[in-house]
Amino acid sequence: MASSAVAAEEYQPTKKEIRLVIAASSVGTVFEWYDFFIYGTLAAIIGATFFPSENETLRLLLALAGFAVGFGFRPLGAILFGFLGDRLGRKYTFLVTITLMGLATAAIGFLPSAANIGLAAPVILILLRILQGLALGGEYGGAAIYVAEHAPEEKRGFYTSFIQASVAGGFVLSIVVVLTTQALVGEEAWLAWWWRFPFLFSLLLLVVSLWMRLKLKESPVFKKMKSEGTIAANPFKESFTYPGNKRRIFVALFGVTAGLTVIWYTAMFSGLFFLQGAMRVEPVAAQIIVGIGALFGLGWYVLIGWLSDRVGRKKPIVIGNLLTLILLFPIFWLMGSAANPGIDAASERAPIVVAAGPGVDCGFNPFADLQQSECGKVLDALSTRQLPYSKVENDVVEGVAVTVGGTPVDALDGAGFEAALADAGYDLGRVVPTPLGIAKILFAILVL
Repeated sequence: MASSAVAAEEYQPTKKEIRLVIAASSVGTVFEWYDFFIYGTLAAIIGATFFPSENETLRLLLALAGFAVGFGFRPLGAILFGFLGDRLGRKYTFLVTITLMGLATAAIGFLPSAANIGLAAPVILILLRILQGLALGGEYGGAAIYVAEHAPEEKRGFYTSFIQASVAGGFVLSIVVVLTTQALVGEEAWLAWWWRFPFLFSLLLLVVSLWMRLKLKESPVFKKMKSEGTIAANPFKESFTYPGNKRRIFVALFGVTAGLTVIWYTAMFSGLFFLQGAMRVEPVAAQIIVGIGALFGLGWYVLIGWLSDRVGRKKPIVIGNLLTLILLFPIFWLMGSAANPGIDAASERAPIVVAAGPGVDCGFNPFADLQQSECGKVLDALSTRQLPYSKVENDVVEGVAVTVGGTPVDALDGAGFEAALADAGYDLGRVVPTPLGIAKILFAILVL
């Protein structure tokens, strides 16, 4: 570690070299995260294609669970490729991770549906997500380290901030590719086959990324350590045995990375699912709004990275996490009221209440194809329509009773229930927020 610091101080890359390092590393990171995010952006189609079930909610949950699997394997990928990066070098490890990610993503585009190959489809899909998680774990940390090892100490925060901004860039690119493909081929062709194109598009991104990264030289810090014979014999072991590193690793994982990840995914993916689901925003409109929010937010990463070189890393991290704890619920309330004020007003004016009598089983299993109890079926009818409701116990009621604004309704009578909802002012159609509403949503995303 001492020799790394010496090497960083001795090496002074030219402005042209710095631009190439940042550009190639950032572009590769954009493409890597595009590959990872495209799955989440198309989670609804993924669920319907690869997870056989009559329960729409279950299909989406299984698809999102597959999304989470990729995250679960990111730490393992970081350890594996971090080990290789310390032994073989940053550049060649870069090439391996970007190739693995691109091929795994394209393979999802070629994967037959569950209707064609049965349960083999979700099994293969999960295996491909594991490969994506491993590759991303090595790529993301490797890119940040590579840039940091080229940066003078007083600009390390600024230079590496472009890598973090590239994460949001990957999300924006996934939105752009999806919306452009939909617009060009039409809804019917999109659902029939063309939703696979964004996955196959990763092959082109892989070629571009490999071309750019082959132009890079090995990290000067790594070359210095290699020439001096100070490369770690066992990087994994030494990471945990070096004095003070256990504490640093714990803080990095749970004090820094965990907070950043929760905030970012809450802003982008949770925000997107919230708008498309509970708030019934037209899907294309929701994707455009969140994509614009992510695009506008790119500059914040660079600004705060620059600021961290002046005030330190700790203050922005602590302040950002504290503000999230304070503002998260108000921000989503603002997004909901701005996205679909009609639903918001209807739930205030005519709340939906599910009353369960004594001894009634009112449990709801989101993973069941068919709910067993009457109350479970009622809750399923409400959840499928993504309606806000409250559940209460009532000693007077026999069985289950549902009221909308105090008026009894039969939630299991599909047409009759929706007619009662319409009479109470609930609009179950898709909406596009007003210009003022869009501005409020964008403000909420930018605050996050």
